[in-house]
Amino acid sequence: MRRLSQRRVAHSSILGFATLLSAGAVSLAAPEPASSAQQTPDPAPTFASDVALILQENCQVCHRPGAIGPMSLLTYEEVRPWGAIIREKVSTREMPPYHYDADVGVQRLKEDMRLSQGEIGTILAWVDGGTPMGDPSQLPAPLTWPDPGAWRLAESFGEPDVVVASSPYDVPATGQDIWWQPSVPTGITESRCIKAIETKPSVAGRAFTHHANSTIEVQTGDGNLRPSGRLSEYALGKLGEIVPNDACRTIPADAYISWDIHYYPSGEAVPGDQVEVGIWFHDDATFDRQAAFRQDLTLYFLQGGDYDIPPHGKLMTQGFHSFDHPVRIDSWQPHGHTRLRGMALEIFNPETGRRDMVSMVSNWSALWHLSHVYEDDVAPLVPAGAVMINTAWYDNTADNPYNPDPDQWVATGQRTADEMSHAWIAVTHLDQAGYERLVSERQQGTRAGDQAGVP
Repeated sequence: MRRLSQRRVAHSSILGFATLLSAGAVSLAAPEPASSAQQTPDPAPTFASDVALILQENCQVCHRPGAIGPMSLLTYEEVRPWGAIIREKVSTREMPPYHYDADVGVQRLKEDMRLSQGEIGTILAWVDGGTPMGDPSQLPAPLTWPDPGAWRLAESFGEPDVVVASSPYDVPATGQDIWWQPSVPTGITESRCIKAIETKPSVAGRAFTHHANSTIEVQTGDGNLRPSGRLSEYALGKLGEIVPNDACRTIPADAYISWDIHYYPSGEAVPGDQVEVGIWFHDDATFDRQAAFRQDLTLYFLQGGDYDIPPHGKLMTQGFHSFDHPVRIDSWQPHGHTRLRGMALEIFNPETGRRDMVSMVSNWSALWHLSHVYEDDVAPLVPAGAVMINTAWYDNTADNPYNPDPDQWVATGQRTADEMSHAWIAVTHLDQAGYERLVSERQQGTRAGDQAGVP
């Protein structure tokens, strides 16, 4: 997991469409330029003094032996031959694989993996300058990486309080899509409020676990199981879910986890494969459960029914949802397959006529399914009656680099070859008093000089 970035940039943010902050923005005057006699050109970047640290903080978590990256980028000897490809991937923001538009919507995100423009410029200048090594004594100390099978959220929260594994399944080397749907007891003996969740395939399973969704189930009086809310969703690349400190996503006592695991054989048989979900709880000694808002994770569809994308064709779908009470949007995760190319989340307030962009991904890749978690003080506050608008764009032409066959009709469905149109959105449900309090707190924080939430 990348270290939490210290380089957050707020291009714009939505504070709650009843009140948009405009006060408190800081403008820093540029210093007077030094005389030509005082100016010295910046030294050309080198691997040792500039590039190695960027790779440590952003790339080596995947690009090291035993991890999912196709090559190791730990040493100069390993990195130098890939210089031109690294240049291309970072300049187009394909790598690191955090596909979230940088010029619209809320920009302050938790666990944001994007490189800053300065870091991108350093890498480009290093490659264009001939990929020099520089002074080896300036190399940063090598990092000690955790086991590839370790929990990535453990760096922030410690080891999970509870781990629930799916029942084992023998995944064949070849074949069609497979769905494995067991129910497993959690062993939780009392109702708890969840702080964070991470779903973790086996190390081998990362190659063939398309998704692994988990639903909370409880026993009925006749001994059957019934759903009691969504626990989490996993698809390749997703880190996990983090619940804000003032919200509670509840898991009841004696609950079961119902798994919906989609395997797609990748050429290697794996007997007894299991997917695990790690759950972290709020500390009951310090967490005020009675004052906490209710949070849930919901799948919001972007179309009213089935659709077909013709060969060499394109398609747009939209979905709309409103609430009869105020809410806060805590995270947004687009979902689709190989023809999805972009998705956007907007909020329309019919009382004011405003339509505001919350988030957009215009270079979607089905190889990386990421949940974009908003920083607590900029997570959009949405008044009752406002409408969430999710829009998705699909490209079934040869111009789509991820399209396996533009000559095929593509329909909605569960298979990898089919297409989907929905977004996973974590929503905290507010009452009117709580909504007004959160809006007021953000206004007061801005007037006090805190730049949280300022466009």
